[in-house]
Amino acid sequence: MARKSKASRSKRASKRNKAGNAVGAQSSTQQDEHRPGTGPLAGAGALDHLNHTISDGLSAKVLVLNRNYLASRVISAKRAFILLAREAAEVIHADDGSFANYDLITWAELSELQKEFEPDDHDWVRTVRFDIAVPRIIRLTGYDKLPQQRVKLNRRNLFARDHNQCQYCGCRFTTSELSIDHVIPRTQNGPDTWQNLVCACVRCNSRKGGRTPTQANMKLIRKPIQPKRNPLISIKLKSEKYASWKAFLDEAYWSVELR
Repeated sequence: MARKSKASRSKRASKRNKAGNAVGAQSSTQQDEHRPGTGPLAGAGALDHLNHTISDGLSAKVLVLNRNYLASRVISAKRAFILLAREAAEVIHADDGSFANYDLITWAELSELQKEFEPDDHDWVRTVRFDIAVPRIIRLTGYDKLPQQRVKLNRRNLFARDHNQCQYCGCRFTTSELSIDHVIPRTQNGPDTWQNLVCACVRCNSRKGGRTPTQANMKLIRKPIQPKRNPLISIKLKSEKYASWKAFLDEAYWSVELR
């Protein structure tokens, strides 16, 4: 019985590794052919699977929780599958207000039912061998570091906070048509902070020049503040497919950093 149990665990681990390889790793086809295991999660190498992927599921985003179920960061689906294949994480699946935990093998099995009954509710990674749903949330099994509280001040987050809207005229522009303006100019010792940086269109930025809004007789449409969580997360939450994230996103307690 002990030998049988050990063999069963070995076979299950082999299948799990191949599932992860199919969506995230880059091992050779020849090496993969010599590994044991059968079924849709075993067989062809990772590179072969990736070459035959016919959906953009790997570009979907996945919320990562630490061991204590606190949100840590957001990663790509490809990275999430690698963590699942290494048994460094498990899937957290939301269903009617409750949550269930799955390892990679059981998640792949559940994907077969999801594909049949709710295919439009998921992003999919489709290969020549099998289809697997992209999980919305995963939980790290050996990581309990608290998430960072500070949202990084960079161009991407600043544009997301201001919704690509000029903070003087109120019009929306593409990122290429926007610039970053110092409310108190650098020439007047204005700092590089969330409270002193805003999006501005080229016309308004030129009109304001090296003056404060008061000196230029201009007004901000809203007071610039430091966001409590990464503003890109708020954009994701507007999509129904990321609704399950909301249960883990308590903006009064922590923020999420994109990686």
